[in-house]
Amino acid sequence: MRKYPVITMHSAQAGVWPHFSELDIDLRGCVVRICKFLGQDLDDTQIDLVVEHSSFKAMKENVMSNWTQSELIDNSKGSFLRKGVAGDWKSLFTVAQSEYFDKIYEEKMKDVNVKFFWEESS
Repeated sequence: MRKYPVITMHSAQAGVWPHFSELDIDLRGCVVRICKFLGQDLDDTQIDLVVEHSSFKAMKENVMSNWTQSELIDNSKGSFLRKGVAGDWKSLFTVAQSEYFDKIYEEKMKDVNVKFFWEESS
């Protein structure tokens, strides 16, 4: 299994597609890749600042990113940003729901020309 998730694209639509797990494992590396893709040459201090403000903890505490002031989210039913744990969504599904999701996902994604890391490792 890879150290970090990778998405490969088999066409000219290449871009930067960081996955939550990759951000969790190597946030700084993702920031550097995104900067390179955008043609931005940031020094280490600037990258550190982006990493600091892009961490799950910082975003969960920031009302600009956590949707606590939005009328679109009913925060009485839970927070928009939950735990920050990769793959934790699976703990909310029953076995039947997980199987149903896998079936629908496979059906809907069959023609998408993107290979996700979790598909490569299974």
